[in-house]
Amino acid sequence: MTIKVVGLMHAGVRIAPERRDVKAALGIWTDLLGLQVDAERPHIAGIPGFWINLAKGDRSQQIHVFGAKGKSPRARSRKEDPTRPHVALAVEDLEAAKRELEQRKIKYWTYESLVGRASAQVFFEDGFGNMIELQEAPRKRKPARRAAKQTPAATRRRPTATKRRAGAR
Repeated sequence: MTIKVVGLMHAGVRIAPERRDVKAALGIWTDLLGLQVDAERPHIAGIPGFWINLAKGDRSQQIHVFGAKGKSPRARSRKEDPTRPHVALAVEDLEAAKRELEQRKIKYWTYESLVGRASAQVFFEDGFGNMIELQEAPRKRKPARRAAKQTPAATRRRPTATKRRAGAR
């Protein structure tokens, strides 16, 4: 079985954590590239930075800019550090993804509520030192079905022809 990837969520990049470096990086992403800061980035204790929307008002594809040097305050180890450069993919079912990683004996680590109360993230390396993050894709609501507008002609009953079987009265 393969993990069902349904989209690219973000790429995570690192900058120095000093205020001047965060300000300089912000200028590159907004002034030079003309991209929009995501005002809804949650506070991540000890990790300055910002999130950038690739399309104005659309939070579905982003660049996450993390201010950190060495092991970040949220890291469990140098390897298990959510601020390391990485790509984040949306998956259909995060629990199924974890089962697949386990079946293939790929070590992964998780973070719960790092970027929000109900957030769940799975991180692993691809075997070449590149970190990959998985998050379950938000469930999309099905649009409410609207009843077809009926015109007076459509509401009139039309007589239907019935066939009689042989021998039926």
